[in-house]
Amino acid sequence: DLFPPEYTEALSSFTDNVDPLPVELVKAVIEKELLVRGEEFSDIFEEFDAIPLGAASVAQVHRAKLTPKWGGKEVAVKVQRPSIESKLMGDIANLKALAKTFREADALPLDYYTVFCELEKQLGDEFDFIAEAVAMDRIRETLTRSPDGLRIESPVVLPQPVPGLVSKRVLVMDYLQGVPLSRAAEEMLKKGIDPSSPEAQLFGRKLLRSLTEVFGRCILESGFFHADPHPGNIFVLDDGRIGLIDFGQVKQIGGRARETLSKVMVALDERESDENPPDLEKIGDLALELGVELADGTPPVAPAAVAMWLFDGSVEQLPGGYDKGELSPNSPVKALKSFPQDLVLVGRSSILIKGLSNRLGIPWSLSREWAPIARRVLAENSGTDSKGSSSVAQKKEGKIRMRDVVTMLKQWGRGKASRAVTRLPSPIRTRVAAYALKLQKRREAREDRLKK
Repeated sequence: DLFPPEYTEALSSFTDNVDPLPVELVKAVIEKELLVRGEEFSDIFEEFDAIPLGAASVAQVHRAKLTPKWGGKEVAVKVQRPSIESKLMGDIANLKALAKTFREADALPLDYYTVFCELEKQLGDEFDFIAEAVAMDRIRETLTRSPDGLRIESPVVLPQPVPGLVSKRVLVMDYLQGVPLSRAAEEMLKKGIDPSSPEAQLFGRKLLRSLTEVFGRCILESGFFHADPHPGNIFVLDDGRIGLIDFGQVKQIGGRARETLSKVMVALDERESDENPPDLEKIGDLALELGVELADGTPPVAPAAVAMWLFDGSVEQLPGGYDKGELSPNSPVKALKSFPQDLVLVGRSSILIKGLSNRLGIPWSLSREWAPIARRVLAENSGTDSKGSSSVAQKKEGKIRMRDVVTMLKQWGRGKASRAVTRLPSPIRTRVAAYALKLQKRREAREDRLKK
């Protein structure tokens, strides 16, 4: 991410492994928040696990089962730590003061003061679980509806809040059976799956593609997206699907920023080479339009290098001789005087996906994957579809095109097939995965050749 590995590894336990609250205190918070006069805890919960599924800095989550009155299903119950809001906001204020002191220091890889200002702004909403439930539903709506208005299967599973069991400090929602990404490798070894096996590689590609689609659609189409995508919030479900939890931190960016970001993706995707001056100038101008400010004395190619560093992990060599490592003394991040606060969390999402691709050893270009979405967004903004016909007229007709139906059926079929494969015996599953991986690599190579 934005900090050295030794720091991020030491701090990673805070995502889901903080010392938990006593269950008696947890139940007391739930009773105060959810129960009405004359109601008892057992009227809502038939079962409630004393040991939490995970305990993070803001809240902890318990598995429970609702009574028949409330549907009788398994749920996850998120409970906020008492008095945590004032403590964490005080910590952020201290971090801001510290970062401001060292704002001009060359030793820091970027302007952390801007980062902490954005974090402070986002944390203010993280303590309201009613807002989180609304955000969860809003993002689900984006991901389960195609741009043409058809219902589609989301690339990730999102829990759904239970109506009537949501308050400012307690959130009852669907229970996702699985493990966080932070513990997925350990779980694979327990199941006898080699992390370098075709099965693991195929899942790695699926993970990258799913997260890329989720963040690409949310950021570029609606501008409203999950803003806390760390490995503790990404789940590997038992049936092979990918889950996304914890919508306490979300971000809304404006239409102008979405449009310019879309133009950046298209410009990166359509460049002739990584050194072509007109392409670098165009990409750089768009980066500056987003609000990127450069340090004095930086070369003209620096804005383009920053854009490539953020959105195209497949680049072999950045323009201007910059290094790809963000902590290198010659990183393009060093060329930044400041980064637009409104886009800090867009950068965070792109860095997460880039970091995953590096760990998996898969060259991954966000700009290439997001470019089709970006072209569609730009076409809609101009009143035409990507083929030049009027999108407004199409919407007025209200016709369902056969192409849309076929696309929807393909997506549904892929989801069913993926879940069916996870139920196969291990030797057969491995052979199927090896064949699927071979096909996928062949398709990617063909796409690369067509691109060139």
